[in-house]
Amino acid sequence: MNRRHCASAAITLVCALTVLIAPGQAFAEPAQPSPSDARSAAAKAPKKSLEEVRKEIDDLYRKAGAATDAYNLAEEKAEKQSGEIVKLARATVVGQSRIAELKSQAGAQAREQYRTGGLPPGAQLMLSDDPQLFLDGVNRVREGQQAAQGVLGELTRTQQDLETYTKDASTNWKKLEANRVKQAKAKKKINAQIAAAKKLESRLKKEERARLLKLEQEAAYKQQTAWLSSGALKDINREASARGKEAVAFATAQIGKPYVWGAEGPRSYDCSGLTSQAWLAAGRPIPRTSQEQWRLLPHIAIKDMRPGDLIIYHSDASHVGMYIGDGAIIHAPRPGRNVTLAGAGSMQILGVVRPDK
Repeated sequence: MNRRHCASAAITLVCALTVLIAPGQAFAEPAQPSPSDARSAAAKAPKKSLEEVRKEIDDLYRKAGAATDAYNLAEEKAEKQSGEIVKLARATVVGQSRIAELKSQAGAQAREQYRTGGLPPGAQLMLSDDPQLFLDGVNRVREGQQAAQGVLGELTRTQQDLETYTKDASTNWKKLEANRVKQAKAKKKINAQIAAAKKLESRLKKEERARLLKLEQEAAYKQQTAWLSSGALKDINREASARGKEAVAFATAQIGKPYVWGAEGPRSYDCSGLTSQAWLAAGRPIPRTSQEQWRLLPHIAIKDMRPGDLIIYHSDASHVGMYIGDGAIIHAPRPGRNVTLAGAGSMQILGVVRPDK
């Protein structure tokens, strides 16, 4: 009896355990790890090397750079649309004023006809027996008809223009709002990426931050050396154009000023803010962003580049620097860094563009 009772109890226990561990069943909350367990797990987690941290920070700043380009482009488009809306508003005011004048003229003609019994003065002269007066009357009637038709025709055209202005203004308002939304999203992304990068840097000790800067320099030097070793600089010995010299002079004068995303000077710059302002100072306005500079400016082979040309970096064209000769560029690197000289091959080159071709 005892054995049967034990066997029954064992079967019951096994069945209960089977139910408890069956998929999709949850009858009890798993035990939460204690704070000491969490600390122990964190201590056991592999610590990232400083080189891994450097790459992570570099990636975050590159993403921030791409978002900055999106922000700048949205801002540029918003400014353009705002300008169009202002022009349309002014044209609308002029059109409304002209319509008021034309209506006044049409009203004056109508009142004159009423005063003369529905006949214009020319028509009355046409009733004259005097041949000369008759001919004068014919001419005046024709002139009166042409003037009336002209007033009505211009009134119709002006009203149509006003309708077009209204539609165009509405379209531009929609585009303006869409670009403001894009700006806000890009700004949020930029701030998030920069905050994440700064957080990583803030966790480093003073000596680690110094070492991080050295690692950045070493990585750039390694890429530059590889680029030079490839023979890329061998045939690059062209003189800058007159405007190119002016652009280089402007960019050189900005060395030491801080990088600030979205900035176009005079106290700070982002990468494309520096290059666009340098060429503006040389009398050649160019697109505001590195991506638009790459898309719209004439492309040049690396072997043909000369001082003043712009080198576009990374596969997404998210960075730009100005070539100044001897394998070097001037650029605004990233937040936390200043406008500086660097090796032209110290980053992944996408291509070269020439603003004054």
